[in-house]
Amino acid sequence: MSDVPELLGGRYEVGDLLGRGGMAEVHKGFDTRLGRPVAVKMLRSDLARDATFLSRFRREAQSAAALNHASIVAVYDHGEDHVVTQSGGATINVPYIVMEFVDGRTLREVLTEKGQLEPTEAIRVTEGVLDALAYSHRQGIVHRDIKPANVMIGGDGAVKVMDFGIARAMADANATVTQTQAVIGTAQYLSPEQAQGQSVDARSDLYSAGCMLFELLTGRPPFQGESPVAIAYQHVGEPPPPPSRYADADLDPDLDAVVLHALEKPRESRYQDAGEFRGDLQAVRLGRGVSASAKASAAAVAGAAAGAAGAAGAAAAAHGGATQALPATGGAAAGKYAQDRTAAYQMPGESGTPTPPPRDTREDRYDDEPRRSPAAWTALIVAVVAALGLLGYGLYTQLREDPVTTVAVPDVTGQPQQTAELNLTREGFPFDVQVVADDEVEEGTVISQTPAGGTQAEPDTTVRLTVSGGPDNVSVPPLEGRSLDEAENLLADLGLQLGTVTRTDDPEAAEDEVISSDPAAGDEVQPGTRVALEVGTGQVEVPNVVGLSQNEAQRELADANLRVETEYRQTNDADEGTVIEQDPSSGGSVDTGSSVQIVVAQRQAPTVTPTTVTPTPSESPTPSESPSPSPSPSEGGD
Repeated sequence: MSDVPELLGGRYEVGDLLGRGGMAEVHKGFDTRLGRPVAVKMLRSDLARDATFLSRFRREAQSAAALNHASIVAVYDHGEDHVVTQSGGATINVPYIVMEFVDGRTLREVLTEKGQLEPTEAIRVTEGVLDALAYSHRQGIVHRDIKPANVMIGGDGAVKVMDFGIARAMADANATVTQTQAVIGTAQYLSPEQAQGQSVDARSDLYSAGCMLFELLTGRPPFQGESPVAIAYQHVGEPPPPPSRYADADLDPDLDAVVLHALEKPRESRYQDAGEFRGDLQAVRLGRGVSASAKASAAAVAGAAAGAAGAAGAAAAAHGGATQALPATGGAAAGKYAQDRTAAYQMPGESGTPTPPPRDTREDRYDDEPRRSPAAWTALIVAVVAALGLLGYGLYTQLREDPVTTVAVPDVTGQPQQTAELNLTREGFPFDVQVVADDEVEEGTVISQTPAGGTQAEPDTTVRLTVSGGPDNVSVPPLEGRSLDEAENLLADLGLQLGTVTRTDDPEAAEDEVISSDPAAGDEVQPGTRVALEVGTGQVEVPNVVGLSQNEAQRELADANLRVETEYRQTNDADEGTVIEQDPSSGGSVDTGSSVQIVVAQRQAPTVTPTTVTPTPSESPTPSESPSPSPSPSEGGD
């Protein structure tokens, strides 16, 4: 694409061209936001003008983006950007897909270099493809175009399937010459139902995977011809050859059986799911026996080949042109193979056994071919032309499908969800809804839609609605132990409101200290929710400790966060050590940490009876004679 902008979506740098197909171009790109290499696939600008292409490309891009598997090239992003075309300078919207950049080569490039793969490597690669298909089929997505060009082999040997669902955009558009040439280049891998214009399912992918495995083992597809129509006819009506006929390596007969079972014409007769196919391949790799159904397919094909050889010999003898008739061995088996599968091989509108086009019989060509009369040749040519015409019609139908009528998608953005769903249903559009949190858009209102309103799309296109679930939930913070003012401020910061405040006596809580909240801490609630709080009063109810032992009373009061003052009183009316009084009395409330006085009984000392003792009188001393007075000094000094 020569009109590629330098930066897609304001994010992806577009670099060198990696590849070009009938519908799109793939460039190496760079994600400027995440700083990683990517691959960017863009729809051709001439196809981007077609509303059908745009609708299918968008829908399939969304489907591919939903696939997340190690064996699938990841789709990171998709969108549209303005492109100015070189012819006339017109501006158009071109859709693009941003994919994982795989540093490696396609399986087609590997085959071009090597010709054939070793059986073990062919099995390994096919198992990787089947892993991817098993996952995609569980997601309800059918690839429709399994072929070596759509399988990447990384530098580390990793197998990656790409282009999931993208080919469907081509199949659903009106078939122009350019488009038809782009699609029928994969005729070597078409399932019989695709070649006949029938619906496809997961088993169609398994048939294509069987064709690819055949080519990995042999270097050539199972059917070859001079035109895609001739090849497609063989898919419908010719038994496949066993790969061992063309492989350079000696193939295990069980591997032949697995390939032939995958290539069964009626989809009911081939592998029914990718896991079953992979299980038989694993059995071959590990040297175990494959399923009985796979062995039966190999036996049927072998019988058909032998029967065909016998029929050719008989025909030559009848015409008198062959000098030696071939033995008609295996005719019974061939007849059964043809009988069981004739109905599935019919072309659209045919009845009876289909008449094949001229085959390339280089392996079995004889020099003495029988001569046919002009009438026989005329009849043969008419039959071939009719068969090819019908086959061509089937291919055209497969490529074109039904003519697509598009209508404008209603714009339901900003509408209530119920109204939007009603409007989409009225216009024939299915829908799915994703609810997301949004702080600005009212709950239950459509925020956005894909495809956008006004876009042209088929009536059965699923419209994805993104609906507001209101503001994102918040988690109630832990408030225990905080003051009432702190708790209220914290709730307001989170967009929550203070609800009912209940005050409770609690020995562990101070006044206005938060004890608990409802909703509890950690609960997810919507903004604006009221949170009720239980806070402490700063008081505690005085417990009744009268009658308890002193130790029990002290523990009881300490548990209530009260201090104890003890007084002892002698009494014989209570057991010693028992509390006989308390102050304040029980039942009242006091401030936390207040003192409570208790009176503890103490044994009273025994009463002592006093004894009266009469004292014995003692004798009075005999008074002595009065002494003579001493003379005074004055008397003696004169």
